[in-house]
Amino acid sequence: MSSPKKRVAILFGGRSTEHQISLLSAKNVIGALDLEKFEPVLIGIDKKGRWHLNEGALSLMNADDPNKIAMVEHENVVLLSQNTNEHKLVKSKGWEEAGKIDVIFPVLHGTYGEDGSVQGFAKLANIPCVGCGILGSAIGMDKDVTKRLLRDAGIPVADFVTLRKNYNDHLGYAEISEKLGRELFIKPANLGSSVGVSFADNETSFNKAVQNAFLYDPKVVVEEKLKGREVECAVLGNMFPEASAVGEVIPKSSFYTFENKYIDEGGAVLDIPAKLNEEEIERIQKLAVDTYRLLECEGMTRVDMFLTPEGKLYINEVNTIPGFTQISMYPKLWEISGLAYTDLITKLIELAIESNDNRNALVQADSI
Repeated sequence: MSSPKKRVAILFGGRSTEHQISLLSAKNVIGALDLEKFEPVLIGIDKKGRWHLNEGALSLMNADDPNKIAMVEHENVVLLSQNTNEHKLVKSKGWEEAGKIDVIFPVLHGTYGEDGSVQGFAKLANIPCVGCGILGSAIGMDKDVTKRLLRDAGIPVADFVTLRKNYNDHLGYAEISEKLGRELFIKPANLGSSVGVSFADNETSFNKAVQNAFLYDPKVVVEEKLKGREVECAVLGNMFPEASAVGEVIPKSSFYTFENKYIDEGGAVLDIPAKLNEEEIERIQKLAVDTYRLLECEGMTRVDMFLTPEGKLYINEVNTIPGFTQISMYPKLWEISGLAYTDLITKLIELAIESNDNRNALVQADSI
């Protein structure tokens, strides 16, 4: 007798500024789910944080337009029980049970989903959650903390200065450029998809960029500009992570912008696999796995690097819930590595269950 299908709660949307990208990613994850093994439970999170149970097929408005795509908000607003033995959804009206779930698959980019928030929520409910845990997610979201951990471990990163609101935000272009050089990238510390990221090479553009970045986060990272090829490697696994083939991003503009990534399919060339020699590929894959382990990642992460003309590698960023859109690098890298999209989704769910089982095998409070 075959075992019952696992009910997988796919979370999408969310309160982040990357809400729309989440919808694009979720559409592909849902389409790739192996329906012989899993039953999807579709939960759209609106911009106020309410969970809408999407009964039936996925409902999206303007589903093919990254600029206008939007959730259809259903009347079935649900809550997740935090009773570790129930694993059930409850309707907010009438408090009726809306079904149990076995695994959470957060397809949520940015804050309130990729930063450890949902991961902690799942851990409290003792439900397996796809991707990194609380610590790995929080580290990966914070560019400042990521860089400090990597730097202190001897892994090269671009030189940087971190500005904090009402602490050292008075530091100006003259002071920072003396340390980092004339050409600078300014980024909100806790955001992804290049939202709020700017390039500056003079005082006016710097001031404008910092002001813009502070709209998104009270901590801003200012980096030196590195000259090199942008290469990316996907990592998959828990205790024994594996690295994919290596891809290269060749943006058509000065850097890999939000529009390049998600809106303009011609905005960047994704060279998969990248044109690299065997020694370069091996170094990139090793560094990707080393970074993954150091930053307490599990499940999945995409590791982005720069390869300089001198052959030196620098970690740029890590993405613990990488994009799953039609033009996203993470699934494409695994596909070229021999792992089809549906098999990748299945593997990620299996890794989440494995991780949760390992955690439950530890001594618990009721055992003492």
